[in-house]
Amino acid sequence: MPETTPPATIPPATLAASTLAASTLPAATPAAGSGPAGLPDGTAGGGALPRRAWVEQVMGLPVSVHVRGDAARSAAVARAVAELYRSLRRDDERFSTYRAGSEVSALRRGELAVPSPDMREVLRLCGEARARTGGAFDADLPTGFDPSGLVKGWAVERAAAPLRVAAAGSDWLVNAGGDILLHAEAGRAWLVGVEDPRHRATTLGVARLRRGAIATSGGAHRGAHIIDPGTGGPVRHGVLAATVVAPTLLWADVYATAAYVRGEQALGWLRRTPGIRALLVRADGTLVSTANVGGPAPG
Repeated sequence: MPETTPPATIPPATLAASTLAASTLPAATPAAGSGPAGLPDGTAGGGALPRRAWVEQVMGLPVSVHVRGDAARSAAVARAVAELYRSLRRDDERFSTYRAGSEVSALRRGELAVPSPDMREVLRLCGEARARTGGAFDADLPTGFDPSGLVKGWAVERAAAPLRVAAAGSDWLVNAGGDILLHAEAGRAWLVGVEDPRHRATTLGVARLRRGAIATSGGAHRGAHIIDPGTGGPVRHGVLAATVVAPTLLWADVYATAAYVRGEQALGWLRRTPGIRALLVRADGTLVSTANVGGPAPG
C-alpha cells in the first residue's frame, strides 16, 4: 500500500520543541547517564537520591551501569553489577567473531558439531529477526555467520536480570556503548541525549525515558561497517543514523540495524510494529520518524 502522506521533515533547530515529547524518539549518546544538553546528572525527578555508577570495558566497548535510589549503595546491587559484567564476558567469549576459540568462530569454520543451548537460542532469534524485518537484518553475511547486531542487546538483557531484582524500588540504567536498557520508578525518568551524527560532540536535544531500551545504528562511530544483506556490501543511502525505542534492547538493536539498512522505507512497517518508535537522521540533518510515516509491512 502506498503512503498516503509524505514523510514529515523536522529541521534540527525545531527538535526540542517538536520531537522531545514522551511520544517521540531520541538518538542515544554514549554519555546518556552523564547529563547531556546541560542537564546536570542525566536524570529527571531523581532529586538528591543516592546514586552509584560503574564502568568496565567489555565486548570491545565501555559498558556503564548507573543506579539511583536507596539500593544504589547496597551490597546486593554491587554483587548484581559484578555478575552483569561476568555474564557479558562469558557471552563475549562464546559469540565474538574476533576470538578464534569462540563458539561462533567454530560455527563459521564448520567445526561446531553440537551447538550449546545459548547458541541454539541465538540462532533461533536470528531467524526470527530475519523474518520480522523482511531480511533487512540477517546474521548470515558473505563473511560468515555474524550475530553481533543481535547478541549485544540479548546479552545485556539477560545480564541485567539480577540487577532488576537487586535494585527493586530504585532506578537503574545500563549503557552498552550507547545502546541503553533502563528503568525508573514512578515519577522519575532518565534523560537521554540526542546525538547529532554529523557533529558527535553536540546533541540535538534531550528526551525523558522511564523504561525499555533505545539503540542507534549508523556509521558515525565506526564508519561504513554495516552490511546490507541484499547487496552484500556496505549500506549506502542518504541516512546517517537510525534510532529505535523498544520494550527490550534485543529488538531495539535489531530494528535499529534494519532501519538503517532499509532507510526511509523501514519507517512504514516499523510504525505498524507494536511498542516500536523510530527516528532517522538524513544526510542534511533533517529528521523523519515513525510518527509521520505510513507504509507496507516488510516482505
